Amino acid sequence: MPSAIEILGFLTGAGSVWLYARQRVAAWPLGIANSLFWLVLFWRSRLYLDSGLQGVYVALGLLGWYCWRRDDHLPVTRTLPRQAAVLAAIVVVGSAGLWAIEARWTDSAMPGWDSSTTVVSLVAQYMLTRKLLGSWWLWIAVDIAYLAMYASQSLYLTAALQPVFIALCLQGRRDWRRTLTPAVA
Repeated sequence: MPSAIEILGFLTGAGSVWLYARQRVAAWPLGIANSLFWLVLFWRSRLYLDSGLQGVYVALGLLGWYCWRRDDHLPVTRTLPRQAAVLAAIVVVGSAGLWAIEARWTDSAMPGWDSSTTVVSLVAQYMLTRKLLGSWWLWIAVDIAYLAMYASQSLYLTAALQPVFIALCLQGRRDWRRTLTPAVA
């Protein structure tokens, strides 16, 4: 039976991703609420990095809210090659580093999965705040991993939300692509 926190996380998570896909500023406060619910849920499930990630999402949510409100017409762009290389390096180095730390210093239920999904999610969230089209592919990849991770921790409602997120990501990518502004070097 899902807890009240998991149910609230489910509802706010689905609502925020639906609004992100539609480029609505209201996605950010709803996403912040989602992060607060999941911070508690994941901590209780011993997914410590995923829990900590939610705290970072609150900060990135405030940044995204500011960026999207400040520039009503923040354009959707592609990730530049140099930007992509830096973000890929962050994923590789960050995942390896967090995996080593979590495996050594915590009783994490899944240190490898927890570390890699955390770092990829951070990069995807950063890209979302800047309206980089490629953020949707990262979210799809991480949602597939989260489906297995959450199911293994008996967070079935949260696991069931991942296919919904994937569908919303596909829709978001399609909708964002229609408004794509070519990137400048």
